[in-house]
Amino acid sequence: MCGIVGYTGKKNCISILTDGLEALEYRGYDSAGITFATDNGLQCVKACGRLSVLKERIASLAVTHSSCGIGHTRWATHGAPSDLNSHPHSTQRLSLVHNGIIENYREIEKMLLKKGYTFTSDTDTERAAKLIDWLYSLSSSPISALLEAEKYIKGSYAFGVIFADIPDKIYALRKDSPLIVAKHSDGSYLASDIPALLPYGREYCRMPEHTVAELSGNKITFLDAMQNEVSCEYESADWNSEQAKKGGFPHFMLKEIYEEPSALEMTVERRIQDGLPYFEEGFLSDELIGKISDVRIVACGTAMHAGLVGKYIIEKLSRIPVTVEIASEFRYGDPILNENTLVILLSQSGETADTLAALRHAKAKGVPTLAIVNVFGSSLAREADFVLYTMAGPEISVASTKAYSVQCAMLYILAIHLSLVKNCINEENARALCHTLCRDLPRSVAATLALNDSLRRLGTKISSAEHLFYIGRGIDYHLCVEASLKLKEISYIHSEAYAAGELKHGTISLVSDGTPIVAIMTVPSLAKKTESGVFEVLSRGAEVFAILTPETEADCSLPDSVERIVLPHAEEWLYPFLTATAVQLLAYHVSAQKGLDVDKPRNLAKSVTVE
Repeated sequence: MCGIVGYTGKKNCISILTDGLEALEYRGYDSAGITFATDNGLQCVKACGRLSVLKERIASLAVTHSSCGIGHTRWATHGAPSDLNSHPHSTQRLSLVHNGIIENYREIEKMLLKKGYTFTSDTDTERAAKLIDWLYSLSSSPISALLEAEKYIKGSYAFGVIFADIPDKIYALRKDSPLIVAKHSDGSYLASDIPALLPYGREYCRMPEHTVAELSGNKITFLDAMQNEVSCEYESADWNSEQAKKGGFPHFMLKEIYEEPSALEMTVERRIQDGLPYFEEGFLSDELIGKISDVRIVACGTAMHAGLVGKYIIEKLSRIPVTVEIASEFRYGDPILNENTLVILLSQSGETADTLAALRHAKAKGVPTLAIVNVFGSSLAREADFVLYTMAGPEISVASTKAYSVQCAMLYILAIHLSLVKNCINEENARALCHTLCRDLPRSVAATLALNDSLRRLGTKISSAEHLFYIGRGIDYHLCVEASLKLKEISYIHSEAYAAGELKHGTISLVSDGTPIVAIMTVPSLAKKTESGVFEVLSRGAEVFAILTPETEADCSLPDSVERIVLPHAEEWLYPFLTATAVQLLAYHVSAQKGLDVDKPRNLAKSVTVE
């Protein structure tokens, strides 16, 4: 997500900045900008849209050469994509680019308003820039100002800053968000990721957290919180440009699975403020929500499976009846809709043809429509009555992973909001649920990634199978449906998902010696029920693998022949996210071990724009 570049040295920084931003396009963006030093001070140029728009604006300038500058590609979080909300954000004293999220930007804004500051954008970044501006006015030291800013800021950040009275240096600071630097014979470089630096050399340093880097044309200095100079270990990139875009991962799919914790964090933090669900003015009114009698969730493929998770949580919390429907079937079924039906449409791209057709059918019936999409300005986002953006960033692998997880997270937040407005839960309960999503969800998914080696070994055991079944009960069954799709679309193994209680109604006739079956057992009240299904298939010779939680493992009495994957401990309602990450990793390893094209499975496209 987002991209930062910076350069100071002997060369023209303007071309280095634009080339670097192009190298980071894969991270996704909706606007871009640069700031560079001139004889008359700092000059900032930025534009909403593709880099080509920014380049046209730069080409029209009188100044076309500078030796020091910073650049940024933005994926909108706070504030819609626009020239005004684009980075860099500047004051008379400085210009700043930022990746990450400032969680307490409203508190910072209130403080700065009292000190006479005003704000022109919707971004959290402008608040950070003006906080540093104020601190710099007190100390006249860039290093002191940045280190002092850390005491005020809560959240994640990678900052690149140029100060107007020190126009030949760049200052950098990071927490959580990545930032790397490199020193070569022609100058010093700053970037979010290796692709932007590869044209100039392979040596680079990952900036330590809570350490200020001072970049000049002939050296880079690192200073800790006490302003003592510290060293930074340099590494050598062993990748070509394409590999570097994958961040060292062998495939985009694996990289994107590992990005789930940060994608979830960005999605959740944007929609929870002051401890409660937050939506901009003009979103579903409380009056409209009060009248909702039923919800239809309409989507295709993996997005439809996210809808099944949404059905579970919305019905559980708000007691509103929810129907999940395949978009390609929706309008042909002549659905019974009324003015109190809310139609929710899910799509990663916002351009899925069947989902768009379903949206238009619902609008023709006069019912309110809500789109949950990952792409700003997409057709679905433009045409729906209401829109919520997920913050997955670019997803390059055809098999959707992090986009599914953030869609589920958005539906969880929406469920809390609906329940609160309909008085199904009180504010105290809503705050507790939101706190769990903010604090525990990204961390728990990150902990699930530690099971990667175990899931790789499990993948080895099933990679030669021709057929495989997933079984589960309740929400576990909904995860089975997505797990089965992931496996079949990238490994080409015939896979089916069944509610465990349905085995005896016909499916068990397909089970024979050696048939692999993955049992998902994360719901304490249903795990023993699924366990009965496990014993049924074991008695027919199946080879069973179980995905459990610490609680269900302790409660069940599975035989030693059943290999177990035990998820990290979490609150029960978060286990769908952990399970999703686990089954995605399993599918990935099966496909990789078979030597298949993981990111581009046969016959499939990332966005289905035809019916």
